Amino acid sequence: MTQPKDPAELFGTFLQMPQQLLSQFMPGALMPGQDGGPAVGDMAQWASVAQRMQALWIEFQRQQAETAAGKLPAILSDPGNFMGIMQDWLKALPITSIETQKQLWEDGLELWQGVLGQYGIGPKAGEAQGGAPDLPRKDRRFANPKWREQPFYALVHQTYLMLAEQVMAMADQVETPDPARKEQLKFAARTLVEALSPAHFPLLNPLVMEKAAATRGESLVKGFEHLLADLQRGQLTHVDPEAFKVGENIATTPGKVVHETPLYQLVQYSPTTDSVLEVPLVIFPPWINRFYILDLSPQKSFIRWAVEQGLTVFVVSWKSADESMKDLVWDDYIRSEIDAIDTVRARLGVKSVHTIGYCVAGTTLAAALAVLARRGEADKVESATFFTAQVDFEKSGELKVFIDDAQLEALEKLSAETGYLDGRYMAATFNLLRGNDLIWNYVVNNYLLGDDYPAFDLLHWNGDVTNLPAKWHMSYLKDLYRDNKLVVPDALSADGSPIDLTRIETPAYIQAGREDHIAPAESVWRMMHHLRGPKTFLLAGSGHIAGVVNPPAAKKYQYWTNPGPAESFAEFVSGAVETPGSWWPHWIEWIRARDAAEVPAKGKRVPGSKGDHVIEDAPGRYVKMR
Repeated sequence: MTQPKDPAELFGTFLQMPQQLLSQFMPGALMPGQDGGPAVGDMAQWASVAQRMQALWIEFQRQQAETAAGKLPAILSDPGNFMGIMQDWLKALPITSIETQKQLWEDGLELWQGVLGQYGIGPKAGEAQGGAPDLPRKDRRFANPKWREQPFYALVHQTYLMLAEQVMAMADQVETPDPARKEQLKFAARTLVEALSPAHFPLLNPLVMEKAAATRGESLVKGFEHLLADLQRGQLTHVDPEAFKVGENIATTPGKVVHETPLYQLVQYSPTTDSVLEVPLVIFPPWINRFYILDLSPQKSFIRWAVEQGLTVFVVSWKSADESMKDLVWDDYIRSEIDAIDTVRARLGVKSVHTIGYCVAGTTLAAALAVLARRGEADKVESATFFTAQVDFEKSGELKVFIDDAQLEALEKLSAETGYLDGRYMAATFNLLRGNDLIWNYVVNNYLLGDDYPAFDLLHWNGDVTNLPAKWHMSYLKDLYRDNKLVVPDALSADGSPIDLTRIETPAYIQAGREDHIAPAESVWRMMHHLRGPKTFLLAGSGHIAGVVNPPAAKKYQYWTNPGPAESFAEFVSGAVETPGSWWPHWIEWIRARDAAEVPAKGKRVPGSKGDHVIEDAPGRYVKMR
């Protein structure tokens, strides 16, 4: 056996073996394009398909030549740097050693003979039991019966799953004194095995071959059109681009923009109850995404639901970064959150507000609370709710694999000219963390099968990217993710005030998602050790998005609470009580327990009422800017 040069070549070598083995054991075995496989169809039609795909490619190249360079994020337009970093990580795998490859070969031969035996082929044919073959490895990517109907496809995907298991086991067993380096290796190995799935190669995917035959190649043309369109825009399309319009069928909760700065707009929503809680609510969504994740369809909208509970709701709509924002740092976002709090207090004539900070905006909300505490102004905030937010980044999960000197240097180069980081880069990064669900699933459906795009509001939001100020983003990665300075008293400052989280005595409600891959629940829990006020921790089912956006009417998921003392996340989980359904009702009870006083819903509680100057209708201009 020729020794492969790297793990990717090893995959290719092994995935070619099933066809060779089949030809030895059973020369007449079913193969793609032979009896029982996809029919070739009319040759003139297939020639037309080839010509149209070639014409599409030529036109794409012409358009690319006319487009100014630098329009695509580097991970898409010039992936060599990223792939080079990945290859450096993978060098630690022992996969290229002669001993390892000998063992892989022996394991592969045993697997192939066992699988073929299920089909009555080869030296172990006597083991065949008849009926559906009982293959040793299961994976939802290969759940369709087509993957088991022919021995060729069964061998291909079983071989792949065997290799994937062994590569991941190797990555897990590598010994290194640097835990971060090991996590990078495991991430690189997982990314590699996900990318090399046989489902992603037309000739190895029975569903693709079958549909191509059934449509006489039209599915391939349509899929190629989808691929070229995504290459043109520099971003993977998840949903029908025309299915949703912000302000028309998503982000439709009635309200007005009541305040505006160069960095954010403040949206106030119209009440739907005769009276409202006296203390209003100010929501700070992450500026990495659009705020309407909390205002999708009316059935999913947290904002609409909160209004219906009798809250006067305000939300900050951050502006997507452009060249005018190149000098922004995290002081500007913390200052803006404090400004929004003061604006709402002055507008409604109230002493304090409830606040919510989601993800990174929750991180800066904690910093803002520390600044207010340092200044003796903590009473401006009645309560703080944190949606999947981190302040202690020691165990912040897989995002840390993207933070080392080489990658930080690459990021600085990406944004050196414009002063901001293209939002498509961040989208690609987050998608890589869930590659099978957010990348490869759509590669198969959109490009190989040529399926129509679905209409799904959550995925529309996921693709509605925002740009980030480069200077802020770099300091965020270095100071928080890499150096974990936020939990060191006075190691950081904002707007001239040192930040010490232990000064925060504001009542806090801390929500985490059990399956969150962006802000792991154990990492979110650590906030419990740094704030000094009364704290309630709640663990929600699902992840970073669905764990938050879970309306009661959906009757989905569950949440866990633990009223007893818990010194660690593990202790919380061991004593937690599960409650079916949404955690939103638990949260509103907590809010009402802080202050249940109500006032009539009139005057400036109704934005745009007589004598009230407003800027424009919700959701405002900023959320639509690209």
